[in-house]
Amino acid sequence: MKSGAAYYSGCEEQYQPHFLDACFLCQRPLAHNTDIFMYRGNTPFCSQECRDEQIEMDEANERKWKKLSSSKTKTETDTNKAVRTGTVAVS
Repeated sequence: MKSGAAYYSGCEEQYQPHFLDACFLCQRPLAHNTDIFMYRGNTPFCSQECRDEQIEMDEANERKWKKLSSSKTKTETDTNKAVRTGTVAVS
């Protein structure tokens, strides 16, 4: 069996590490007697610096997606405008 920080799911071939075994960003092992910095639910980090770096990356990605989606929406709106001329009969 592997380390005590893992869980047993019924078969040794199905060993999966516990999500708190390593820092999400730098993959440094997390000690069981030190602080673990969490972000967005259950994403662990070894330090506040690693967590802050991930937050910065996530915010930059969100700004990029918002910019792309707003420019795409504007382009789609401009190209999808259809003007119909003529008369309409309503009864």
